[in-house]
Amino acid sequence: MRKRGGVCGGSSLELSHCVGANSLGPAVPWRSGGPCKMKRVRTVFKPEQLERLEQEFLKQQYMVGTERVDLAATLHLTETQVKVWFQNRRIKWRKQSMEQKAAKLSQFGVIQPATADSTDIKDHEEDTVDVEL
Repeated sequence: MRKRGGVCGGSSLELSHCVGANSLGPAVPWRSGGPCKMKRVRTVFKPEQLERLEQEFLKQQYMVGTERVDLAATLHLTETQVKVWFQNRRIKWRKQSMEQKAAKLSQFGVIQPATADSTDIKDHEEDTVDVEL
């Protein structure tokens, strides 16, 4: 994981550069947190972290409370990173499950209604965000 401070000041978020500074447009406030808009750099998980997160997901799809805090500390991640990883992984799991179900139904010539898509999944899952605190 790499942390870079933005041009417009320090923050605990991973930020890359100030959008609008030295560019074609004017500087845009980012959530009222400063004079310019900052773009966050996506978290890159180490293979060991991903392996452990996947192991834990196979045991339980929801991780809460002290379990999440402990796992985050063990993996040198924030609790928010672990929470968001689990949210995103649940969506991936549901999508894969629906695709497998659709493939099985199509093998038997059963036509599945077109209403089951990724937007239905998001209705049942909290908004997925990739944010660090």
